Amino acid sequence: MVELENKFTALQLAIINNQAALYNCACPVHISMQITNLRKLFDYQKTCVDLPSESDVHIQVHQRIAEVTKQAHQLMEQCLDEILDMEGWHRAKLEMPPGLRTRIEH
Repeated sequence: MVELENKFTALQLAIINNQAALYNCACPVHISMQITNLRKLFDYQKTCVDLPSESDVHIQVHQRIAEVTKQAHQLMEQCLDEILDMEGWHRAKLEMPPGLRTRIEH
């Protein structure tokens, strides 16, 4: 079974969600939520693969879903990484830049 590599921790995603929610900026939140959902889907597929089955198709189906989920996860994490850079987020604190907060507040 493939493993999922995470660029962002669950805590970092939560911080991004909180920052974005404070200033009504939905874009980073939507990406972050999709990353979280993809992680849940990936974990679910790992559980399904481990269930007893007399069908090779059962295992192949869940392995395929896990593989595609891993690809989507990597793309979404890369997207979030690029968005944070483009918007100028403070990467150590994961804080939205003041200029963006001001623009959103008005």
